Amino acid sequence: MKKLLISAVATLMLGATLPAQAGLLDFWKKNESQTKHPIVLVPGILAFDTIAGVDYWYKIPAALESQGATVFIPKINSYDSSARRGERLIEQLENIQATSDGKIQKFNLMGHSQGGMTARYVMNVRPDLVASVTTMHTPHKGSPLADVATGIAEPGTLQGVTFEVFSNALGDLVNLMSDNKQDEADINAMLAEFNKAGAAAFNKRFPVGVPTTDCGQGQAKANVDGHTIRLYSWSGTATVTSGFDISDALFAVTASAFDGPTDGVTGQCSSHFGQVLKDDYRMNHIDVNNHVLGLVSLFETKPVTLFQNHANRLKNAGL
Repeated sequence: MKKLLISAVATLMLGATLPAQAGLLDFWKKNESQTKHPIVLVPGILAFDTIAGVDYWYKIPAALESQGATVFIPKINSYDSSARRGERLIEQLENIQATSDGKIQKFNLMGHSQGGMTARYVMNVRPDLVASVTTMHTPHKGSPLADVATGIAEPGTLQGVTFEVFSNALGDLVNLMSDNKQDEADINAMLAEFNKAGAAAFNKRFPVGVPTTDCGQGQAKANVDGHTIRLYSWSGTATVTSGFDISDALFAVTASAFDGPTDGVTGQCSSHFGQVLKDDYRMNHIDVNNHVLGLVSLFETKPVTLFQNHANRLKNAGL
C-alpha cells in the first residue's frame, strides 16, 4: 500500500511537472527565430508569393513567425535579370522601412536560386539596407542548364523566338496569378546571367562573398561601403528525394547536364557563397522551399527546421 501511494504521488507530480516543462519549452521556442532585423524571403525564377493558396515558401513563413520572426515576402518578376529584380526589391524594402516609424533599418535577406543573386545585387548597391545575405541552392557561378537552353534556342533564331514567346507567356501568367503586374517576364535576361559568361560577368561586377577558388568558401563577413554584412549559404546534391513528387523526375533529367553533384539546377560548388553551412543536403532544387507541397526526403532535416535553425543562428549573431 505504501509503495502504491508513493507511486500515485510521483505520477501526480510528474503530470504536473511535464506540462510546466512543455510550457516553458514552448515559451523559448516562441522566441528562437526572433531576429533583430526582419527576414525577407526572396524567391527565384518563376517567382511568386502565393498562388491558389499555395506559398512559394510552403509553410516556411508561418513556421518562422510562430517562433517570433518578422517575415516579408516581396513581389518579384518571374523572369528577369537580378539587377532589375533587385531594384524592385529595393523599392519594397524602402517602403517597409518608411512605414515602420523608424523601427526597421536593415533586413536579413534569404534568397532561393536566383533570389540569392537578387539579394547579392541589393547588398552591393544598397548595403545600408542589409544585415545579412543567405543564399540557398543559388548557382553563383552559373548553371549548365542556361548554356544548354541558349545553345538550343539561341536568341533571334526561330527556335529562340518560339522559346522566348512561350517562356515569357508562362512567366507573365505566374506574375498575373501572383498579383504582380508591375513588370513583364524576360526569360533571355535571366538566362544571359546564368550561362557561363553571364555568371562570370556578374561575379566580376559583384565579387563580395564569392569564393576565389573553384570549390572554396567566401568570406563569412564583408564590409561593403562601411556596412558590415554577414554572408551564408547552403545547398543540396540530390535529385530524387521523396520519390513521390514530379520534381524528382524533372531534376533526374536535368542532372544529366552536370559533371558533378547537383540538385538538378545548381552544381554543388556553384552554390558556395560566404560561409558555407552545408552543401550536400539530401534535397533537390525546390525541396529547400518545401516543395512540392512538403513532399521532401524522410531522411533529411525538414526545410522548415532548417529555416528556423538559421533564424536562430542570425538571432544569436545579433542580426
